[in-house]
Amino acid sequence: MTLSDEASHSLVGVIRMPDQVQSPVRAIMKRVVGAMAALLLAVLIVYLDRDGYRDVNEDGVSLLDSFYYATVSLSTTGYGDITPASSSARLINVLVITPLRVLFLIVLVGTTLEVLTERSRQALRIQKWRRIVRDHVVVVGYGTKGRSAVAALLGDGVEPGSIVVVDTVQESLDAASAIGLVTVHGSGTRNDVLRVAGAARARAIVVAPNRDDTAVLVTLTARELAPKAQIVASVRERENEHLLKQSGADSVVVSSETAGRLLGMATATPSVVAMVEDLLTPDAGLAIAERDVEKSEIGGSPRHLPDIVLGVVRGKTLYRVDAPEADAIEPGDRLLYVKKVTPPGGE
Repeated sequence: MTLSDEASHSLVGVIRMPDQVQSPVRAIMKRVVGAMAALLLAVLIVYLDRDGYRDVNEDGVSLLDSFYYATVSLSTTGYGDITPASSSARLINVLVITPLRVLFLIVLVGTTLEVLTERSRQALRIQKWRRIVRDHVVVVGYGTKGRSAVAALLGDGVEPGSIVVVDTVQESLDAASAIGLVTVHGSGTRNDVLRVAGAARARAIVVAPNRDDTAVLVTLTARELAPKAQIVASVRERENEHLLKQSGADSVVVSSETAGRLLGMATATPSVVAMVEDLLTPDAGLAIAERDVEKSEIGGSPRHLPDIVLGVVRGKTLYRVDAPEADAIEPGDRLLYVKKVTPPGGE
């Protein structure tokens, strides 16, 4: 049986949902409210059926008696060796002794119960997530390239919960989970692992392993599962770029050449490198962005717009702003432009 066919409870440890952080006071209050709700339900049941109960005083079961019976029963302390006989004693037992007993149980047993139920909660969350997940981003490989890709996605406003990281290194998965990402433990070269990550319903898949041959195999597997997804892959050597494109990658980034080019530029024009870094950082300074054209812009030249337009995306083809095809904006085009993220000099 493959991972994708496993039940949700079997995937606890393979899929890890981000932890939902809440304050200790809030967690305790939720437990107290739950305990009081159970107590009131028990009181109601006893009181409605009070004729079926016998009091040692043989004076009938009152509402106060119902509260007393419910409290000692729910706390499993109703042994009968010491029984309050007066109404005042029973009232004190309800208002003072029982809250103290509940608080004791919360402090003593609460943590243990939380650990025991964590697996069940994870299984339920995984089951719900697998049912509703779609249009998310799958990142295969959470090394240096994968982390930078995730940082760019988060800077662009993508919710952490809609990013799924696939990796075989537990330390990397822990780091991804710590910032709210969903993680899947396994190799992205395996069909069933990508299925568990929801690759078939993803809008984009980022392929960022450390080896080029791994990137080719992951891309092949991902394209088979997700024919319509946008697949972006990273490769270390230019000679392997065509292999990734033949495998189904829509875009290929040659990491070694890009880094080397920036290093060479930095020796003569370091300010250009600084500007490129600024444009590649989506949450500060200037950033390269893409947007739909407005109706008033159709038919005009992208060079005459207030925005600094770098290119026109028509279908799946990008035309530079100086290309003849980009002389006039057509309906359905998208503009690649420089967006101002923060004011000049702003932090």
